[in-house]
Amino acid sequence: MSEMITADLVDLDLSADTKEAAARALAERMVALGRVTDLEGFLADVAAREAQMPTGLDGGIGIPHCRSEHVTEPTLAFGRSAAGIDFGAADGPADLIFLIAAPAGADDAHLTILSSLARQLMNSEFTDALRSVGAATAAAALIRGEEPAATATTEDTEDSVAVPAAASAGTATGSPDEAPGEPERPFRVVAVTSCPTGIAHTYMAAEALENAGREAGVEVVVETQGSAGFTRLDPAVIAAADGVIFAHDVPVRDKDRFAGKPTVDTGVKAAINRPGELIGEVRGKAARGEVTAAGAAGDGGAGSSSGATPVERGGGSGDGYGTKLRVWLMSGVSYMVPFVAAGGLLIALGFAIGGYEINKAPSVMDHFVWSQADSWAALLFQIGGVAFAFLVPVLAGYIAYGMADRPGLVPGFVGGSIALTINAGFLGGLAAGLISGAVVMAIQRIRIPAALRGIMPVVVIPLISSAVVGFLMFVVIGKPIASAQKAMTDWLSGLSGANAVLLGALLGLMMCFDLGGPVNKVAYAFATAGIAVTDPSDSAMKIMAAVMAAGMVPPLAMALATTVRGKLFNAAERENGKAAWVLGASFISEGAIPFAAADPLRVIPSSMVGGAVTGALSMAFGATLRAPHGGIFVVPLIGNPLLYLVAIAAGVCVTTALVLVLKGLRKPASGAAAPGTGGADPSASAPGAKQPVAA
Repeated sequence: MSEMITADLVDLDLSADTKEAAARALAERMVALGRVTDLEGFLADVAAREAQMPTGLDGGIGIPHCRSEHVTEPTLAFGRSAAGIDFGAADGPADLIFLIAAPAGADDAHLTILSSLARQLMNSEFTDALRSVGAATAAAALIRGEEPAATATTEDTEDSVAVPAAASAGTATGSPDEAPGEPERPFRVVAVTSCPTGIAHTYMAAEALENAGREAGVEVVVETQGSAGFTRLDPAVIAAADGVIFAHDVPVRDKDRFAGKPTVDTGVKAAINRPGELIGEVRGKAARGEVTAAGAAGDGGAGSSSGATPVERGGGSGDGYGTKLRVWLMSGVSYMVPFVAAGGLLIALGFAIGGYEINKAPSVMDHFVWSQADSWAALLFQIGGVAFAFLVPVLAGYIAYGMADRPGLVPGFVGGSIALTINAGFLGGLAAGLISGAVVMAIQRIRIPAALRGIMPVVVIPLISSAVVGFLMFVVIGKPIASAQKAMTDWLSGLSGANAVLLGALLGLMMCFDLGGPVNKVAYAFATAGIAVTDPSDSAMKIMAAVMAAGMVPPLAMALATTVRGKLFNAAERENGKAAWVLGASFISEGAIPFAAADPLRVIPSSMVGGAVTGALSMAFGATLRAPHGGIFVVPLIGNPLLYLVAIAAGVCVTTALVLVLKGLRKPASGAAAPGTGGADPSASAPGAKQPVAA
């Protein structure tokens, strides 16, 4: 660590009052020593990491960090703030701020050293010493490990698998086998921690879990999947474990190794802030016999078999109900969208080839002529109709899945199918999914004799939950929901004039608010629900057209802005601008995320104004759309296509003009490179990112 921090990189009287200002003040010290080559570019990378997840930790610690191409060598700067700076921690401002800068190609040895520091931050003796140290030289020495307080840790810096100190816990962490005649062994937990950057939170979560395990008399062995790579836990250790904790914000690699164990799946910060609760939660699941079924643990990592992530599976147990509800609904919508796109485009192609009367064609099973275009049009239309029939069941099934994992799928699909049967539609699917998840979660809380646990997920839970959900949907709430669905449909069908224009503007604002996030998805789901029938109303098709047009505006506007005045954007943003042309034309709003994340106060409001203009004009022009996706490539299927393109162009021009004016009014930050050099980004002091984030 000696080459990573010196007294010149320590500020014991940090006067900054925001996290951006603190990062800038510490980064300027790195620039002065030649450790950072481009201040603004580096700060943009720091802000991008901060945008993924706040870096404030309980205990008054802020640890902004990133990998960046602007860093020449691994560097650490430390600042101490008397007033405290808000880094997003639950317990308030941070007074100890560590800025970690790692080169884009940092070697494993350097990253291991940085992970060692991250673990030390969980040591109260170390942080107390930093709060009382009186000189920058002494603070640097303390961080480098040249003072006793800095060595008070059980970290083994040579291994990415963290093993708790047996002496402090009074337990052995080696072989899982117990010696004959030995007293009852302690509860054993294996854990995996990982975060997007893999430098700090990964290792701090591991340290926190180990410390909490020692306090509770629980054996905890952690596999840290950080930037320096990872060493897989011994299969024998996993086999002997009584429970598993996944604390991660990126997919866990080889997650199927842990299937068949009681499992707690949460975010990495939950392990840092409340490790004791997570250990208690996994012990409770073990006592109730709740285990992860084989094949249900994969999340897209190597060797996994499923795409489930903590986000899709309900978030951390400490999240508020509102956050959990949003995550559950987003889970259902995210699985529904591919059915919408496939089914909708197939139906649209059927209309394009065979005309709008193709919906009256007989079944292709009874009549199909290979040489007739109408037969092919009918085939495409009927396949699309089958795909559309899955929308509500998939929505309900995966809302329940987000709440209760795989046991929620059966009642969710059953409830969604009932919603279609009773004409409860989209609203019925939402209700069925939430009810199904709640019923399964309630059943899972019941203590079950060990002899029956094996049949619970296969027989008992699907049977009872499907019966309960079916009763509620058919007898209790189905009719009121169906009435509400019909009332909403009738209201939409009656919209005209100013009301339609206002609705278009509102949907445009929503589409451009978070660019693929929850608000965007709500507007998109609202539109697609209206056309998810074989014969959608004219109003529903107008709404779909307005939504798609508005969603195309932000990336197209950013592409145009980088073309018109490239000097206002850094080199990375200009490259992103080239890709944004294609993304915008394809109706992929996420193409504007790099720009919105780097400069949200200018880009997002500008995009919302342009989206509102486009949505309102599309509704005013009476443009209609039967396809739920496709962007510029489905213009031939749009009613009033020329005016539709005018609406999009108007919104793009409005957003572009606003962005350029707002960026042009701002004074360049000191230390920025000359415009056009590609080295500095005059907007990078705002929270941001340089790379797209998937919606």
